[in-house]
Amino acid sequence: MSAVLWHIPVSHYNEKVRWALDLKGVAAERKAPPPGLHMAIALWLTRGRNKTFPVLELDDRAIGDSTAIIAALEERYPEPALYPAPDADRRRALALEDFFDEELGPPSRLLVFHELRRDSGPGMREFTAGILPERLAGNERVVAVASRGAALFTEVRYRVASEESAALARAKIIAAIDRLEAELEAGPGDYLVGNSFSVADLTAAALLTPVVDPPRGQALPDPPPGLVEFRESLRERRAFTWAEEMFARHRADPVRP
Repeated sequence: MSAVLWHIPVSHYNEKVRWALDLKGVAAERKAPPPGLHMAIALWLTRGRNKTFPVLELDDRAIGDSTAIIAALEERYPEPALYPAPDADRRRALALEDFFDEELGPPSRLLVFHELRRDSGPGMREFTAGILPERLAGNERVVAVASRGAALFTEVRYRVASEESAALARAKIIAAIDRLEAELEAGPGDYLVGNSFSVADLTAAALLTPVVDPPRGQALPDPPPGLVEFRESLRERRAFTWAEEMFARHRADPVRP
């Protein structure tokens, strides 16, 4: 059965789905339209149900939202399982997936865009070039115009312009890391639920990629100084090294966007 993934190459929610696809060995054609078009395409593909990527076309369905996509993959490709078999463990894994989706993903995205936007260096231009189609990424004029548009779009869409929002994002990231470490401390080993890799681990590790930039993760542009400083302040945390370890164990040889 053919599958098509509509995605944003440098998005951690999209990395969550790419990781699940690669883990299950599902060969999906990848499409990454120019920035600014993805919301219209997502709305069109899902008939208004979802307004952003990722969207997976699978079994004649267009499925939006990373959680719903993984649920569909579990049903269609049950091995290797991302949902634990015991009912209690499955409920806990899904609750943790929801927690990290809501409490880690948005603030880490906001912080990255905030730091890119205020960086006087080439950060926003490099980010924009990374999400443009290859035929456009080499055109300096196109990149310059698109990077200004990306800065305006992120300000309006994610409200990244204020230092207060950035400070709150940092606090929420640290709170999510605290929760992750508490869950690991309460568990029997290196995984959040039980003794095997689950959707809880995949979600937490994938959504930490903007902060951790782990080996075998998505290809990210050079980070702006503010993000480097925040990253270094967390480097000795267990959650930081845990995310690197999850990628090293379970994200071998990813298919690059």
